[in-house]
Amino acid sequence: MTYLLLAEKPSAAKNFAKALGGMSGTFNGTPYKVQTLYGHMLEFVEPHEMVRGDDAKERFKQWTPETMPWDASELTWKKQPQVTIDAAGKKTSKAKAIADVAAAAKGATAIVIATDKDPSGEGQLIGWEVIQAIGWKGSVKRLYFIDESEKELQKGFKDIQDLPSYEQDGEYVKADVRSRWDYLSLQLTRLSTHAARTQGYRVVVRQGRLKSVMTKLVADQLALVKAYKKKPYYEVKYKDEKGNVFSRSFDEDRDRFRFETKADAEADAKKYGPSKVIQDSETRKETPPGKLLDLGGLASILGAQGFKPKEVLQTYQKMYEAKIVSYPRTEDKFISTEQFNEMLPLVNKIAAVVGADVKLLTHRTPRKTHVKDGGAHGANRPGTSIPASLDGLKSYGPSAVAIYETLAKNFLAMFGENYIYNSIKGHIEKHPEFTATISVPLSLGFKAIFDADKETADDDQGNDPLSTGLGQTAARFVFEGVNKKPAVPTHKWLEKQLSRYDVGTGATRVSTLSEVTTGKTALLTDTRGKLNLTTIGEIAAVMLDGSMIGDPGVTEKLYKAMKAAGQFSIKPEAVLQTATQLIKHDKEIFYRNALKLHSQVGAPEPIVEKEKAEGEYAPTGEKVSFSREWNGYLFSDQEVQRLLRGEVITIEGKNPTSGNPYRAEGKLAKGKYKGNTFWGFKRLEANSYTAQTAPFPLEWSGYKFSANDQARLRAGEKIKIKAISKSKTPYEVEVTFEVETFKGVASWKIKPHFKERPKTPTAKKKRKSRS
Repeated sequence: MTYLLLAEKPSAAKNFAKALGGMSGTFNGTPYKVQTLYGHMLEFVEPHEMVRGDDAKERFKQWTPETMPWDASELTWKKQPQVTIDAAGKKTSKAKAIADVAAAAKGATAIVIATDKDPSGEGQLIGWEVIQAIGWKGSVKRLYFIDESEKELQKGFKDIQDLPSYEQDGEYVKADVRSRWDYLSLQLTRLSTHAARTQGYRVVVRQGRLKSVMTKLVADQLALVKAYKKKPYYEVKYKDEKGNVFSRSFDEDRDRFRFETKADAEADAKKYGPSKVIQDSETRKETPPGKLLDLGGLASILGAQGFKPKEVLQTYQKMYEAKIVSYPRTEDKFISTEQFNEMLPLVNKIAAVVGADVKLLTHRTPRKTHVKDGGAHGANRPGTSIPASLDGLKSYGPSAVAIYETLAKNFLAMFGENYIYNSIKGHIEKHPEFTATISVPLSLGFKAIFDADKETADDDQGNDPLSTGLGQTAARFVFEGVNKKPAVPTHKWLEKQLSRYDVGTGATRVSTLSEVTTGKTALLTDTRGKLNLTTIGEIAAVMLDGSMIGDPGVTEKLYKAMKAAGQFSIKPEAVLQTATQLIKHDKEIFYRNALKLHSQVGAPEPIVEKEKAEGEYAPTGEKVSFSREWNGYLFSDQEVQRLLRGEVITIEGKNPTSGNPYRAEGKLAKGKYKGNTFWGFKRLEANSYTAQTAPFPLEWSGYKFSANDQARLRAGEKIKIKAISKSKTPYEVEVTFEVETFKGVASWKIKPHFKERPKTPTAKKKRKSRS
């Protein structure tokens, strides 16, 4: 028996190699080979490529409102190797990586899916789709692990389990039906975008099962905030000498002791005079620590500190790979007994790093609320690799220190004692309808370490008033209050709304919020955790009124249906049918709501057509039309004529986005964009020049090159210059003049050569330094 282990990514493959003794070998008496995957290796082809018949292919190719919703039963769900595009525009196919798996599988007797175990089943899908792609017909097994520590990976290897066929693997079925449903939901973005464009809005309006819910929740809450009108009221209350306030329970339909004017309340106050305070009860109460945080709760806390969801996700992942924090995409809110026992010896070390008082960490036995078996990865918590200091974490990302400090203190709070207080109830002797309930702290317990409930509460959500006890007497006063203002939507607020509907894991919510708050098609803005709508978000919100995709209750039912498909209590086809029904319903809603856009969002920005130049292209005699503008530069009449004659011209302009000056040489030529041919100015390709003849930039990052600089750089030298960063900070850097490729286009550019940062010591070296 020879196992081929499919690791989810290169870093995971390295951890397996470290735990098992190499990328190949024998462990626990079984030969093995580790093969790295690169996340999802396959993707669905275009819809017209997964239907049969010319008529169907033409219909699905159109993506027009008339052809939607699609009939999902026509789709073959064909996949192809995934193609990624990097920042430079270079396309990379994962076909070779899939071929490498096929080659490695030739000597194996069983393929072992050794990917992460996600609540959504994503890890199972990643493994199975590659196995299907290479046509493997042999045995398939599963290796589960809580984290990528050597101990866990070795334990997982010893307990490798058989898997049934993919159709009978519930984790795969759940993930597969989700991916198909999401593919079908792409129609919603096309429909909402088209509906908006019928009204003149040149935008892309993204929709999806979670992003639409987020947008609608935020929009509805903002509407409540905007509609809020402050209405003061006045009523009589009592206050004792210790500052405790006694009030009456108010029923708006029944009671009449609240007044619109202060004068009326003062007249009512004449009925009440000073009185003794009577204590009714005193009850000793205890509160245990709050639940362990998931990634959603953690990110909502950090959002208020100015850290964006995308940055938190990226930094957390790097820290996880270094074993400094636990697995990110867990849905567990507790840890197992084994995990508790593993972390218990590390408690004091973790406390020392974050400055928690070890004397407070006296509850060293498992709490039933926090420790129980049955989870997968366990709740988010510190990892087994303890950093020497918080400062040492900064290399992982801007939020690394905040992530570790928050996560560690939340975890350590479990080892603090319960918060103990006396709950005291009392009333006014002469007017017993005036009552008060106060809390008198006896021992802060875990609250002196970290109070998760307080940290994740909305900013305007107060705690129970604390006191030293009831006074002896109380006097009446006129209290001025106002009707409660709706909460401003924040990351914390949104996290609570989504948690209430049990929509997605914490990590899924954070990644989706990251997606909808970044990029040109962002739906929301995130300013230190406060959420607002972009213009596109405002358009999307109008479109979502009355929709199903924006209803959190519908999304909640959908998540349950997907889980049910994985449990084989409902057929996947039935889940996909809900997508067709939803799209049919929301299509009508989108076009109806689009008619409200002008009145609710405002008129769209007018489309300004770029000025065109026309004439005969002398080299071929063709009649051509092309834009008079290129990268912010407007061609003169003389330059237009030279271009029409087929001449090469040199232009100098400023990039409209960055404002940086540039010099370019080019001529009129044919180009292609999205399959359409057009005429326009085209910069000469890099291979048309040498270092001596290529256009040289006027300046780079605020530095203006001298004639001597230019001569040295054209000669192939590396020179040191003083540049200025985007934050206006001067810095020194060495540069050369050479060919660089960006988005598939090669050109002669100034290339900086930054010094390499010192490498972070490996976990192994860190352990040695602590021992």
